[in-house]
Amino acid sequence: MARGRAANTTTCADTSWSATASSSIGRLIAKTPSARQLALALGTCAIAFGALLLLLAEAAHERTLAEAAQELEIFARAVSRDVETTLRAGAAALPDYAATRGRRVAVADGSGHIVAVTAPLVASGALAGLLGAEQLLTEFGEKAGVMRVTLADGRKALATVRNLSPAPGQGGGQGGGQLAAILPYDAALAEWRGLLALYAALSAAAASATAVGLFAFRREARRAVLAERAQIDLCRRVDAALGSGRCGLWDWDIARGRIHWSDSMFGLLGLDPEQRSLSFGELKMRLHPQDGDLVAIVETIVASGSRGMDHEFRIRNARGEFLWLRACAELIDDPEGGKRLVGVAVDISEQRALVEGAATADMRLRDAIETISEAFVLWDAHNRLVACNSKFLTLHGLAAEAAAPGASYARIMASASAALAETQIVSDQGATTSERTYEARLADGRWLQISERRTKDGGYVSVGADITALKRNQEKLIDSERRLTASVADLLKSRQTLEAQAQQLATLAEQYHLQKGEAEAAYQAKSEFLANMSHELRTPLNAIIGFTEMMQAQVFGQLGSTKYVEYCNHIHQGGRYLLDVLTDILDMSRLEAGRVRLDQREVDVSGAVRATVERFRHSAETKRVEISVDACDGLRCYGDHDAIVKSIGVLVSNSLKFTSAGGAVRVRARRLARSVAIFVEDDGCGIEKAAIPKLGRPFEQPIAVIENGMKGSGLGLAIARSLMALHGGALRIRSHVGIGTIAMLRIPVRPTTRAISAQGARTSLH
Repeated sequence: MARGRAANTTTCADTSWSATASSSIGRLIAKTPSARQLALALGTCAIAFGALLLLLAEAAHERTLAEAAQELEIFARAVSRDVETTLRAGAAALPDYAATRGRRVAVADGSGHIVAVTAPLVASGALAGLLGAEQLLTEFGEKAGVMRVTLADGRKALATVRNLSPAPGQGGGQGGGQLAAILPYDAALAEWRGLLALYAALSAAAASATAVGLFAFRREARRAVLAERAQIDLCRRVDAALGSGRCGLWDWDIARGRIHWSDSMFGLLGLDPEQRSLSFGELKMRLHPQDGDLVAIVETIVASGSRGMDHEFRIRNARGEFLWLRACAELIDDPEGGKRLVGVAVDISEQRALVEGAATADMRLRDAIETISEAFVLWDAHNRLVACNSKFLTLHGLAAEAAAPGASYARIMASASAALAETQIVSDQGATTSERTYEARLADGRWLQISERRTKDGGYVSVGADITALKRNQEKLIDSERRLTASVADLLKSRQTLEAQAQQLATLAEQYHLQKGEAEAAYQAKSEFLANMSHELRTPLNAIIGFTEMMQAQVFGQLGSTKYVEYCNHIHQGGRYLLDVLTDILDMSRLEAGRVRLDQREVDVSGAVRATVERFRHSAETKRVEISVDACDGLRCYGDHDAIVKSIGVLVSNSLKFTSAGGAVRVRARRLARSVAIFVEDDGCGIEKAAIPKLGRPFEQPIAVIENGMKGSGLGLAIARSLMALHGGALRIRSHVGIGTIAMLRIPVRPTTRAISAQGARTSLH
């Protein structure tokens, strides 16, 4: 198992957060001499290649001249035979092919004077003068073979001379003459020059390619240096940001039992950064034993197929003190086939201390409210009870069970044994819309003076004082004034009593303001406490769902009775349903508070529609409802992908919920002008026309839905409507009872001004 391997693993990591910069600098230093050596090697190769080409060119030059000499000798032999034939006919004539391929032929008589030539030779002078200083050719004839000569005009050429047989009737002393065959170097080396040009082109191409390669290599090396420097600077800035935010990065290699921490994580715990990985055993020694086994939690996440972790735990720092950390990580696949848990751990010690302080403050506030001498009650903006003291219960004759927090004002007053008989305003002078003071008479004859003041969240706080004695004194005073009009002394005394009572009322008013401030502070603390409690409810609920999934899979063995498996299924279904309800409530509260931020980008609407329908296809098949998709390819809009998918899922889920077996649900997506419309149609039971305006209101469901036993928080359409409003779009619903329902989501193709403003400093829905 991973836990067993992890306990003894202390293998050093191949890379670590702190060693990245130093290893990069080493690679940069190593690259410079390699580039120079490569340049020297390439230059040497280029020189060697050029020398080889020169040798090949020289060898080809000699070979070409040798071949040309052989061909010239054969040519001279053939021409001489043809010329001898013409001489026998009586006149020396050269054949037509004598001047082909740049060759030159000259025929001289027995005295050595030229009698016939091919152009561009001149038919005058002596043959020896034409061949220049090479007299061996004219003296030895064909015995001299082919020689390299310099002609009279200074050009180099290959030449050979053949003696001609004398014609019949010609004197034998004079001889038959000579024939000279000449091939200039220009004609003989024409092919060689082409080959030389090819070699030169190859050399130039090789040199250019080498130069381009060296230049590209040097440029890439410089880019690599700049990139490495930028990476080092980025790592330095990231470490500084993490350190200032009191958080650290975790890279948990589950398969190999290695944990990598960033330098900021070591600094958070007051430890010196280490360039090695930590084992599970070393981590477990620092964890608080009451916070659960972190290794077991990770294994549970891997086994359950979950992709993320959000866990709070305590860890010991270098001074031996425990810090509260919140680890948020995501499970990713390792390229080598393993699993890695990568995320961030944030120090939440201060937040935990604030939560505990808020709980203590709430307890103290309740004690303070209980000790108030007057009846005290606090209502929220929806006239629901928040807090009250025992004097309020006694004054109205209420049982403690009837005045539970969250109960409505109407229900509590209906349960009161001492109901209000009449009320009267004390004075309109100085009264405002946020506060008022009035007197109320109960059914049992007692009188109360009630002071009410509005709170900032729309609720109000009420303090009631029993002024029955005061009212009776007032009645007695009136009776005394009627009977003793002549008694001025009694009248003055009554006035003094009234002044004393007025002073008492002023004192009560001052106490009311003080108590009101304390109540407002208590309400604020209570709101923060409830917000934290909503998160605390989801944390154990996720654990319940995860463990029931493990029990359903029977990972550690059979459960035994099939009833246990059935109970696990019920627990898992109930947990998932409760988690969905809590998630909807939290999402709705964030939407109402305006704390949702849209992650705007281009969205493939066709793909989003098809992916959403595929998520519900199994549910549709289980219910025997046909579900189909008709979405044009290439439909795109600009918005939050997750919000659009959630809105489509709400409509598809509702259609499946209210469509009976054998029915059909159709999802269509079309482009309409400057927006994209997504239609979800069903042939379910339909909705009454009077109930359609209530759809999309939080926590409201039509009476027909409740009577049919359909479960749900009633927040799905409200969330979808709010998300579409943030995009600048809208949600429209048309329905007929017994026929079906059509719901349309309209999303602008381009972001509107309202959608852009929704990207402010708010929290994400997910």
